[in-house]
Amino acid sequence: MPLTPEQEAEIARQRATPRQTLRAVSEGMETHLYTAYPVLDHGFVRVIDYMGDDAAIVQAARVSYGAGTRHVSNDEGLIRYLMRHWHSTPFEMCEIKLHVKLPVFVARQWIRHRTANVNEYSARYSILDREFYIPAPEQLAAQSTVNNQGRGELLEPAEAARVLEILKGDAARCYDHYEAMISDDGQQGLARELARMNLPANIYTQWYWKTDLHNLFHFLRLRSDAHAQYEIRVYAEEIGRLVADWVPLAWQAFLDYRVGGATLSAKALDCLRRMLNGEEVTQETSGLSKREWREFVEVLG
Repeated sequence: MPLTPEQEAEIARQRATPRQTLRAVSEGMETHLYTAYPVLDHGFVRVIDYMGDDAAIVQAARVSYGAGTRHVSNDEGLIRYLMRHWHSTPFEMCEIKLHVKLPVFVARQWIRHRTANVNEYSARYSILDREFYIPAPEQLAAQSTVNNQGRGELLEPAEAARVLEILKGDAARCYDHYEAMISDDGQQGLARELARMNLPANIYTQWYWKTDLHNLFHFLRLRSDAHAQYEIRVYAEEIGRLVADWVPLAWQAFLDYRVGGATLSAKALDCLRRMLNGEEVTQETSGLSKREWREFVEVLG
């Protein structure tokens, strides 16, 4: 169960006590505020707070650029212009604070996005719950033969079952030893800050994670990508669903220019021009490396 009865009661209280405010409110985000959305087997994502909306992006841009943006006839057009031309500061005017429950190994990937404020559950002061991420069989795959940091073919059912038994057994054994070490029943009991070193990387942790929209878009572009690890990708996809309701105009521009768009190098752009002029271009005549050429062809479909 991703939430304890106490947490569910707290969420119900928070959602039952709306407050009048003069600040900008996103009606789409208000429907999600405080609600926990499940991710993986025991994880969740929920919005604790947010600041700004699509209008806040426009307001900041017009202050920043003054008369230079007055030719843009509407908010959507301006937001798309900002996204298209890689302006960042107007999107930094919106912020979001998330409460996330996630496996430790996912958190170690996530924390590489350093442009955020993070406060994590402390295993120095508190005892971690006996909750571990155990993958579904369809997520167990062999090492990719073409990508050193990715998955390849799915494991055969018998091997997948063997791996799952190892994962479950090791996690339970490590937690049993963790409890035995910190116990003060008939012994001194090891300090929690030391006992935690024996816990596996698939145990769940929690944190509050606050970031602005510009850096959140960067996170989502990388972690929602099909090449991202599944276990962090599902968190990014859930957050993306929330962002789509929070700032729908900015989200659509993000999808068009960052997710669905493509950036070409000068050499690749030259190849495209030559192709449009009727020239037959090959990898050997393109000036691109084999990998660059493969990626270029993929962009062209």
